[in-house]
Amino acid sequence: MFKKTIAYTAAAAILLGTTACGESSSQQETAESSVTESKNDSVTGEQLSIVCTIFPEYDWVKQILGDHASHAEITYLLDSGVDLHSYQPTAADMAKIADCDLFVYIGGESDEWVEDALAEAVNPDMQTINLMEVMGDAAKEEVVKEGMEPEDEEDGEDADEPEYDEHVWLSLKNAKTLCTEITDRLSILDSANKDAYKANLDAYTAQLDKLDGDFKALIDGASQKVLVFGDRFPFRYFVDDYGLDYFAAFAGCSAETEASFDTIVFLAEKMDELGCGTIFTIENSDHKIAQTVIDNTKEKNQNIAEMNSLQSVTKDQ
Repeated sequence: MFKKTIAYTAAAAILLGTTACGESSSQQETAESSVTESKNDSVTGEQLSIVCTIFPEYDWVKQILGDHASHAEITYLLDSGVDLHSYQPTAADMAKIADCDLFVYIGGESDEWVEDALAEAVNPDMQTINLMEVMGDAAKEEVVKEGMEPEDEEDGEDADEPEYDEHVWLSLKNAKTLCTEITDRLSILDSANKDAYKANLDAYTAQLDKLDGDFKALIDGASQKVLVFGDRFPFRYFVDDYGLDYFAAFAGCSAETEASFDTIVFLAEKMDELGCGTIFTIENSDHKIAQTVIDNTKEKNQNIAEMNSLQSVTKDQ
């Protein structure tokens, strides 16, 4: 049944598609490489220093560097597993960013601290990649769908200003766009190896295309194409890519943690209506909302499955 398969295949597609298409993408690898090798251009004779905020960025960089990854210092800032929505950089993090050669960050609301970090930069030749800016018009506005818990506006927020969904890495199509940008920036910093970087990009893109095709085939053959989440929903880009629909307790970037009775009942009724045998959560969930939804369905025997949004990956996972 699709409802059961999607619990595992969707999570695998996201995890494998954005982070594990090559041998060098294992999450078991350490978050920094300390081997030094000389390079050309603006960083001649020094180790290439690259700082990434989230795990997908870190892994994409390693995929594009390929064999050259062992000759660069790649820092993954959120390697302790802290959620990106609550991360605040340490003094050491700020110092690392200040003199790095390439800084890759999301550029959404969770990265409000980046402006201060870049203001302290001491490397005039630093290259920066803002994922949201790279996506341009392809970045999607965050939506509050039927049944979702509305989010309270914080003081000083403009209620009419659109909020954009920053979870752009949860799309294989977006991954190709963002990896191309990473390749371009690395080629500027290290033009002597630009052909190798382009070859690595081509190989990685081919793997993403195959995975994309496999997943489209699975979706095309499915009779049920709706996901129910008893949690935040950061997978907007993913479901839009494959024509899936969803209902969830909260929007992807919501700070809310308590679902109202109306939201619980709405999701429970949707599960009954659709005949869903599985309700989903994101990683690190305590499953309380999902279980409460199940308890309010007619059958009360549905499964809870996790889809990993790669927002809080530790370097040891």
